[in-house]
Amino acid sequence: MKRIRKSRSHPAQLPRARGANHRWLALGLVCLVQFMVILDIAIVTLALPSIKTALGFSETGLQWVISAYTLTFGGLLLLGGRAGDLLGRRRVLIAGVALFTGASLVCGLASSSGMLIAARAVEGIGAAIIAPATLAIVSTTFPDGAERNKAMGIFFAMGGLGPAVGVLAGGLLTSGPGWEWIFFINLPIGVLALLLAPRLLVESRAELGHRRFDATGALLGTAGLSLLVYAVVSTNTHHWGSATTIGLLAGAGVLLAAFLAIEARSRYALMPLGFFRNLTVSGANAVGLMLGTSIFAMFFFLSLYMQQVLHYSATTAGLAFLVVALLVALFSGVGQAAVTRIGVKPVLAVGMALIAASQLWFGRLPVGGSYGVDILPGFLVVAAGLGLAFVSVGIAGLAGVRERDAGLASGLINASQQIGGAIGIAITSTVAAARSTHLIRTGHALDHALTSGFHVAFLVSAAFAAAGVVLALAMVGRVAAPAIEAAPVAETA
Repeated sequence: MKRIRKSRSHPAQLPRARGANHRWLALGLVCLVQFMVILDIAIVTLALPSIKTALGFSETGLQWVISAYTLTFGGLLLLGGRAGDLLGRRRVLIAGVALFTGASLVCGLASSSGMLIAARAVEGIGAAIIAPATLAIVSTTFPDGAERNKAMGIFFAMGGLGPAVGVLAGGLLTSGPGWEWIFFINLPIGVLALLLAPRLLVESRAELGHRRFDATGALLGTAGLSLLVYAVVSTNTHHWGSATTIGLLAGAGVLLAAFLAIEARSRYALMPLGFFRNLTVSGANAVGLMLGTSIFAMFFFLSLYMQQVLHYSATTAGLAFLVVALLVALFSGVGQAAVTRIGVKPVLAVGMALIAASQLWFGRLPVGGSYGVDILPGFLVVAAGLGLAFVSVGIAGLAGVRERDAGLASGLINASQQIGGAIGIAITSTVAAARSTHLIRTGHALDHALTSGFHVAFLVSAAFAAAGVVLALAMVGRVAAPAIEAAPVAETA
């Protein structure tokens, strides 16, 4: 595929911050907000036992502390992205941060299981508004080339850091001041963002000649994605072959098919189907799906292995992930430099290959494993893979996208990873539970049965990552930067 270059037909039309220093301050703010959103996905993992005891959750109900957030986050990302394009990305970001921060406060104050689940769902709505707005702001603030690549590298480092730091922070806060603080930690970040956003961020929105919203498409797309995520996360209580799961998946398929039919004919489409003629963008989203499927499951099962098999405390398990957080930041810088030099395709393929290799390593973890010998080598490999993959898949997901569609593209690449994460955890949990249950019933020790189940989960995750390698090589072009084509925009300071 030929390198995609920025259109020259509308010079100086992208909404730039008022100077170079101002741009980097704006980047710091949106990175902080994005980090808060990604952090909240993983931070609850090690706190679940404490939350269960404090609020009286059942085993089946406990999963909804995670699933409620995933459901609304994944289901509303496309709508959130398009809202930013039409209404203004700064305005939408501020609204999302306010909603997310308020919901975090309610989560920490929750006195019942229902109250916590409802607040987590609202948090997910806020996250679905924030995530595409932050990426769209980065892509429209920095000019094409090395400067934008550097900004993207820093931004996507936050995506790689979030899961690892989330597990670390979750362990430390749960063992220290209490599980409530995994939610209260969002309050100072949110308040700071609300104070600084009007000062640091330049408003921008697509000038489409109209402000009309594709209400039918928005309803069908949101309902279809939400039902898909719900069907997947419900497999913990209804197995994949059950009438309930099949019915939910069929319903999601019907809604999404209707959504595509509406979008094909709508003059004001939420997601113009011509968007997918860009093979690199389509490939990036396919790889993003595989990336989310593999990585979310990996962090989930490593946390379980450390606590249930190695009997680490929540604090110790959290600290074990510190090396991943530090190395992802390092390799994200390597990733953005490599993309600038050799293009997206090889960097993305190598990143996914390293993730697959790390999953194969974890697929041999012993019952009596040690951190230095059995876990750390895999962490070194997966951190390198994450640093390369997160940066390159994000850059590819914005390659050749018109500025007016930056929010939509941002929402789509985020949705791919979030839906992939929900699918990955559901599938790997099913196969791991089946393996462990079989071994327990045949007289094997609990630690051995659990570890064997985790092995199967890691091998399935490795297969998803390997599929990402194939998709990267087959579909992604050798773009060196997200060449967003200029289009008329409305801009205010």
